[in-house]
Amino acid sequence: MSEKKKLVIVVTHGFDNERSSVAWSVANGGIGMDFEVTMFLVGSGVDWVRKGAADAARLNPLDPTVGEMIRNVVDAGSKILVCPPCAKVRGYVESDFIDGVALAGSAAMLGEVSEGASTLTF
Repeated sequence: MSEKKKLVIVVTHGFDNERSSVAWSVANGGIGMDFEVTMFLVGSGVDWVRKGAADAARLNPLDPTVGEMIRNVVDAGSKILVCPPCAKVRGYVESDFIDGVALAGSAAMLGEVSEGASTLTF
């Protein structure tokens, strides 16, 4: 029996760039293909997981709302890691984020990479 394939997606953009919507869409595709998905949010990408922030955001009119895509990632048991310095510079603390999100530095993300995860950056 083979191990589950791993995918790390680094999200560097927030509400200002459609690439971030693509990141969540790709994450959902990976989940649908039975990948173990880890999201690593840096820079303005951390804004996506503030409570209520993504509920109505739809950067691509053909995609579900980003909030729906994020909820699917959480519901699938995927990891969502937020860069602690990126959160701190924005004044966020862990309680500002939706359930299922953890403050974790690059070592946590690189741990997944060291185990053979493919990586994508948006």
